[in-house]
Amino acid sequence: MFYVSGFYKFKKIININKIKLYLQDYFNKNSIKGTLIISPEGINGTISAKRNSLNLAINKIKKTFKFINFDSLNLSSSKFQPFHRGKVKSKKEVVPMGIKIQKKKLKNYIEPSKWNKLIMNKNTLLIDARKPFEYHVGTFKNAINPQINNFREFPSYLKNLKKEKNIAMFCTGGIRCEKASTYLNVNGFKNVYQLKGGILNYLKKINKRNSLWKGECYVFDNRVSLNHNLKSGNYSMCSGCRKPISNKNKRSKKYEEGVSCPNCHDSLTTSQKERFRMRQKQINIAKKLGKKHIYQKEY
Repeated sequence: MFYVSGFYKFKKIININKIKLYLQDYFNKNSIKGTLIISPEGINGTISAKRNSLNLAINKIKKTFKFINFDSLNLSSSKFQPFHRGKVKSKKEVVPMGIKIQKKKLKNYIEPSKWNKLIMNKNTLLIDARKPFEYHVGTFKNAINPQINNFREFPSYLKNLKKEKNIAMFCTGGIRCEKASTYLNVNGFKNVYQLKGGILNYLKKINKRNSLWKGECYVFDNRVSLNHNLKSGNYSMCSGCRKPISNKNKRSKKYEEGVSCPNCHDSLTTSQKERFRMRQKQINIAKKLGKKHIYQKEY
């Protein structure tokens, strides 16, 4: 069994390149997979390993950046290693939005146990701060998605909201909402709330029969989606367009394993489809031999 930890911490960070090389070496030597982003405003990561190795890696990260607790931390499991590589990256912002956070001052977090009451209020505007393809996999009842594919464009949507409105936002783990709520707060919005720990925290703590969540939660690893109790979902990944596909999508005539799905079938060229078919053929041969092909994305 592998364990997956998602986390972020807003904190002023210096000597980024030196730390990046140090942690990349640690990841390589200890089989830590996933991604850690380091920026001057803090860190954001999702990493996976065996339980003991993961615990040691989490402690190593805390010690390296000199803090005791993350701003948000979630833990789930996987029957297979859901990442192919371990990568440490440096960026200007943990989430690119043109706003930098060095120390959070907001106290607008709503615990999962109180979230349902907030979003059932007819005066609450519920915003899904994720990308459209994530929204289509699953979301909260009555949630609105801005239909924005680049988070840098999010402020252009937010600035048109009514300042007197109760605004409740959510995303996968919470970090995108941190940036968005900071933007709103700076621009005079007072009644802004965010789901503490994001969707993953809600799905872990709220019983399915009491839940207002509809569908599954997309995650950026080879598990593709998660359900309540953070159990692996039913979605898989299209090898043609790298978008999540449901069992319903697979019944479409436009679906071909390893090649295309209804989302990309008509936009792929003949040469692309032939290339993908050759790749899938190699993967199938490797599977029959009990081996893992270099291009195999699912397990």
